[in-house]
This record gives sequence, C-alpha cells and structure tokens, in this order.
Amino acid sequence: MRKELGKWLMDIAKYIATTVILAAFFKGDRNIVWSNLLATVFMTIFLVSGTFFVRSGEKEAKPKRSKKRKSS
Repeated sequence: MRKELGKWLMDIAKYIATTVILAAFFKGDRNIVWSNLLATVFMTIFLVSGTFFVRSGEKEAKPKRSKKRKSS
C-alpha cells in the first residue's frame, strides 16, 4: 500500500513540473519566478515523500529470512 502511495506522489510531482512548464510556455506571466519557485517547492515535497513511501513499501514487501543453523 505504501509503495503505491509513493508512486502516486511521484506522479503528482511530475504533473506539477509539466503544468508549470506548459503554463510558462502558453502564458506570458510576469511573476513566473514565484510560480516556478512555488512549484519547485511542492514538487520537491511530493518527490521526497513519494520516494520515502516507495522505499518503506519495498522494505515491508520483502520477507525477512531467518538463518537456519545446521546441526552437527
């Protein structure tokens, strides 16, 4: 579940980046610096949290192996 949430958050980060690039291309905004800065902050938050959830989801999915001792 966490891995899927992480993938979703990373997709949101990609959508934010795409939206900002397309908006800057089509709209001649004077405050483009503030828009880019705000988008970068949110994109970074979503990307970092998405990566965290993907890694924690992978750790949950891996079964822990117990070491079996051979008896002599």
